[in-house]
Amino acid sequence: MNAMNGMERPESTAVYTAGSKLMPLSELAGLVSDGDSVAVGGGLSSREPMALLRELLRAGRKGLHVIGSAHGIDIDLLCGGGAVAATSESYVGFEQDFGMAPNFRRACEDGSVEVHDNCCYTLVQQLRAAIAGLPFMPIRSVRGTDMLKLHPEFKTMECPFTGQELVLVPALKPDVAIIHAQYGDEQGNLRIEGPPVADILFAQASKKVIATVEKIVSTDQLKELGGVSIPYFYVTALSEVPFGAHPTSCYPFYAYDRTHTQLYYTAAKDGPEAFARVYLDRYVFDCGSHEQYLERIGGPAVTGRLGQWSESTSAWLELYKA
Repeated sequence: MNAMNGMERPESTAVYTAGSKLMPLSELAGLVSDGDSVAVGGGLSSREPMALLRELLRAGRKGLHVIGSAHGIDIDLLCGGGAVAATSESYVGFEQDFGMAPNFRRACEDGSVEVHDNCCYTLVQQLRAAIAGLPFMPIRSVRGTDMLKLHPEFKTMECPFTGQELVLVPALKPDVAIIHAQYGDEQGNLRIEGPPVADILFAQASKKVIATVEKIVSTDQLKELGGVSIPYFYVTALSEVPFGAHPTSCYPFYAYDRTHTQLYYTAAKDGPEAFARVYLDRYVFDCGSHEQYLERIGGPAVTGRLGQWSESTSAWLELYKA
């Protein structure tokens, strides 16, 4: 076993066995290098690893190739912060609430970010190929589309059993997966409440996994909560970061912060200079820690309000008023 108390391992294996994998958030960011391919967990407005992404920007990470399915403020923030060189996403936006992601769109249009559009199922099959140790997986869903023109690395073949044309997508093994989960234990077992999106596949396919969690609990408590979603041996290191997904939601702990997201979106839509001045400087670079970020967004008055979503239907609806 290599350095880091058993937390590193050869690329051909997927076992991390350190007894304790807890480390500060700032040290987690050190496990991501410039130019890495990074699978970002969560999706759209839910359970995105925002605290760790802000830490990557503070650490000055550049040239990242971000990988995901349908995402929003997470990828847009990295693009607005100049950390992204390429994206492999099926969608980046703010859904019906605010629309397309401004920083992402600008970066794609001006060529500063290389675009590799994908669809959700091509991503799933590429990850499954990596997990199975295979060079590719077959797929049907992109036949008859221009996806093959966008991806010359995709190949076609005639199925030897049915004679049907199949598309072959190559295995995808990200350098690192970044995941935010509701619960974890000291050894790195993670429990995800609600839809896991592609996070479990990311963990199984990636060379290493770094995670933030809302709460560190014992292994026995994980069992009581319903069991483990991602076993410890996939996880390189983790940190307890309450409200680590803000301003996206992390149920049952807190809801999506629409007010903060609107502030973000307005700043991003007003252009790079306004975004840097109004948002990046104030909520990323002038905050030396996640705790300072939480104070900057309004402290307990805001986090407490977001945590009250489950008290009643009216309390939940109140959070989403314009």
